[in-house]
Amino acid sequence: MHPESSRPSPSAPAGEAVPSRPSPSEPAPDSQPAAPAPATHDTPQPPPPDAPPSPVAPSAHGAPGPRPAEHRAEASAGVGAGGHGAGPGRRPARRSREPGGGLLMGRPFGVPVYVAPSWFLVAALITWVFGGQLDRVLPELGGLRYLVSLFFAVAFYASVLVHELAHTVAALRFKLPVRRIQLQFFGGVSEIEKESDTPGREFVLAFVGPLLSLVLAGVFYLAMQTVEPGTVPGVLLAGLMISNLIVAAFNLLPGLPLDGGRMLRAVVWKITGKPMSGTVAAAWVGRALAVSVLIGLPLLTQSGALGDAPEDIGGMDTVMDALLAAILAAIIWTGAGNSLRMARLREHLPELRARSLTRRAVPVETSTPLSEALRRANEVGARALVVVDADGEPLSLVREAAIVGVPEHRRPWVAVSGLAQDLTEGMRVSAELAGEQLLDVLRATPATEYLVVEDSGEIYGVLSAADVERAFVKAMARPST
Repeated sequence: MHPESSRPSPSAPAGEAVPSRPSPSEPAPDSQPAAPAPATHDTPQPPPPDAPPSPVAPSAHGAPGPRPAEHRAEASAGVGAGGHGAGPGRRPARRSREPGGGLLMGRPFGVPVYVAPSWFLVAALITWVFGGQLDRVLPELGGLRYLVSLFFAVAFYASVLVHELAHTVAALRFKLPVRRIQLQFFGGVSEIEKESDTPGREFVLAFVGPLLSLVLAGVFYLAMQTVEPGTVPGVLLAGLMISNLIVAAFNLLPGLPLDGGRMLRAVVWKITGKPMSGTVAAAWVGRALAVSVLIGLPLLTQSGALGDAPEDIGGMDTVMDALLAAILAAIIWTGAGNSLRMARLREHLPELRARSLTRRAVPVETSTPLSEALRRANEVGARALVVVDADGEPLSLVREAAIVGVPEHRRPWVAVSGLAQDLTEGMRVSAELAGEQLLDVLRATPATEYLVVEDSGEIYGVLSAADVERAFVKAMARPST
């Protein structure tokens, strides 16, 4: 292509080729535009059976949203059984820490399973609380009761992992990629990268987690029949049975971000034909649940409805009840709100089009002084520079941030090639891309600018990550129809 300006973008304003100062929303080099978070399923963990409530509380699922859908199902975190989520490609297999992921424990079904650092804290809490209960039930154990309690904590989280694997296997069965499973303080979460395309699949994907928890409770009940009550195996099996029943029951509550909320969303989606209507209904029910937990849990414990006689409940128990209720309510309320926010974003994602966001660009050869390149761009109202070879083939993109860093008096002596970033295959973007497909391409190759080309290979312009970011924020703020 000859070094003359490429065709204008529908959204490219006339005026200066490149701003003289960075835009407030300009990302750092190699940053990438914000993208919908993975949808997730989170599995809550109950307090140990017959023990006073503790901060070891059920964790939330993710809320619906553009998956990159942590069944967190739509891009948000909440209380509930495992979530699905979206995200970049899988990490290389290694027994190490992933940023924000934790310790890699394995890859069942090809999906990495991470244990977050917070898990060790909750394991210690469960060991301490359950150990106190064992001291009353099996006093002859002495100090060994904490070893038994630690075994219970590990076994319980193995049950949580099974719950998450149920979501994961269902997602893989429906051709939905799963980024990872993470075990953390409040339970577990499965990050599924895409949204279910039908309400039926959404319902199944949400229901399998609680279903497996119920099946595990049944297995532990049957195993209890083969051992003597009041023994270590009997107490462990009873505790695991009750814990899995609580996990299943809690996750079946019909409000986002719990599994039951995703099931309610699927039902309303099926009736109305509108995923957004299902999300709104399930999210508001989730908020009502959050208020109910905040008020109702302390009242239930004070009344003795959860097992302890009112006269046996001390001041510390009351404080712990209130703290537990506040944590659970905050998780559910936040997850429900995230579900609404991400669903609204998904509704507006198709409005993000590479063609309409692209800046008009001027092709310049490698030895062109920066001042001359900017003069040419100003003449035609372009806002980006593409470095080309003698045959007009694009080689690199001049970085906007680099231009801003060159003082005006030095620009005649600085060649554009020294300010450019070499083009890689991932930095060439089709002008026809839009919505989540566009965001997926940008996430795969983080950069500040991308070359936008027609299907014929002709240069259309340059797409700035900052422009995509701004359009993304506007889509978030726009009211739903």
